[in-house]
Amino acid sequence: MKPLSILLVENHELVRAGMRELLCKLEQVGAVHEASNGRDALLLLEQLQPDLIFMDIAMSEMNGLEATAQIHKQYPHIQVIMLSMYANEEYVMQALRAGAAGYLLKESGKVELALAISAVTEGQQYLSPTVATHLADYMRRVEDPDDDLQAVAQLTPRQREILQLIAEGHTTQEMAQALVISVKTVETHRAQLMQRLGIFDIAGLVRYALRTGVIVDGN
Repeated sequence: MKPLSILLVENHELVRAGMRELLCKLEQVGAVHEASNGRDALLLLEQLQPDLIFMDIAMSEMNGLEATAQIHKQYPHIQVIMLSMYANEEYVMQALRAGAAGYLLKESGKVELALAISAVTEGQQYLSPTVATHLADYMRRVEDPDDDLQAVAQLTPRQREILQLIAEGHTTQEMAQALVISVKTVETHRAQLMQRLGIFDIAGLVRYALRTGVIVDGN
């Protein structure tokens, strides 16, 4: 297989330099081009016609989701792997809907980078293991909402209180004052709650609380 032409789209120069160094060490990679935002990437596409694009999800000028949607529409043969610091299902679902063929966490190393490239160039989809786990948990909860009710029933009273306060938008300090416990204890309960539910971001906890009736949407 001929060496791949890659376009790296990332707005942080240091991150871009580190990613470029990793890419250049891979046997299947040839030329690596760079852009600092989605708008610049779109301008380069007609000229470069890369085989693969690594696209940061959060950028000024034009974010990665919007750029990916436009690329998927105009250049459907060019595969896009989204780069992100976040593994929560909301970002992943948005990226896949936009047409991304993969979703790679920025903490990934050289081996995973090579696996992602091999997968998408062979017509497969690639998700970082942590991302795949979160997405699988999310799909399971959507398909079987009774699992949510069973899980919330197994929470301790204190964990339910923490979940409600988090979902209502209270800060850690406010929760500590309301429950008359230390900030460190609140953080411990929150970590245990996330581990029990398999949800590791605040937005996910809020959606879970609404879905299970722990809080009620007032809108």
